[in-house]
Amino acid sequence: MDPEYELAIESAPTSIPGGTALLLLHPSIGETDRIDTQFLKTDTDRMLVISTRTTAREVAQKLEHYEVDASKATILDTLSAERGYTRRQSDDVRYIGRPENLDAIVDEAERFLEETAGKRRLSLDSITEMIYYVDRDQTRMAVESLLALLEDHDAVGLFHLAVGVHDDAVVEEFRSLFDGVIELDEEGSVTTSMTE
Repeated sequence: MDPEYELAIESAPTSIPGGTALLLLHPSIGETDRIDTQFLKTDTDRMLVISTRTTAREVAQKLEHYEVDASKATILDTLSAERGYTRRQSDDVRYIGRPENLDAIVDEAERFLEETAGKRRLSLDSITEMIYYVDRDQTRMAVESLLALLEDHDAVGLFHLAVGVHDDAVVEEFRSLFDGVIELDEEGSVTTSMTE
């Protein structure tokens, strides 16, 4: 039986089973950090924070600001190497040479899930950036691979997608991959819908 994970996100179910993946649809200026950290810090043994939008240092600052237990976090930074920033590989921070290397992102997620135990959560910020760096089709394949890993390892995930920069067909294509959708509007209101 899949483990149950508590959710502390307004309008969402109080819990979701292992293997569940949620899509966070947000305006490009949306207050996504609040939703992301609510998701990460509840009922979690280990978390993998994949960022194609900000550096590991910025992710660490976000976790600290929202009082997420960083000792449980592994951060996957896809930007610092390409931008020439100083980086130190460690157990808690891993780096990928360039953000368009989607295979490496999937490989690192698989490594994380194989090397950890208990209740694991994965956050990916963001699908929008992946499409920007590569393209829609390759991004979809990478997302599908990540969703399969979550299911195989009874983990749960939250994936960001900015609605303002994609046409409706792209949003619907990615929406169809997920077990539930959390929508954040310009005013910060949250609505959640789960697929049956």
